[in-house]
Amino acid sequence: MKIDILHIDACPNWEDAGRVITELIDELGIAGAEPTYTLIRTPEDAAKVAFAGSPTILIDGVDVDPGSAPTTDLACRIYRNGQRTAGLPTKDALREAILSHQSPQ
Repeated sequence: MKIDILHIDACPNWEDAGRVITELIDELGIAGAEPTYTLIRTPEDAAKVAFAGSPTILIDGVDVDPGSAPTTDLACRIYRNGQRTAGLPTKDALREAILSHQSPQ
């Protein structure tokens, strides 16, 4: 399982996203999974990857919150949870995304 966190330098949420993902990997006992971090510095950097705002979290190349359009804007991302918004997905949403990409044992 490959987990990528795409982020801009000014984003206050990318480190929390990494922390939550690392906690979930440990809780779920997934060996060999560790998030990688990619700093998006320019619109050209953003255009080369599936960047949908910071942080964009990809598991095996798939956005954990599908439906967001890729962008070259160097901006923070807003995640929706019902009527609430946040700077990163909920821990439950991230757990679901990780489990959906886990290979059968």
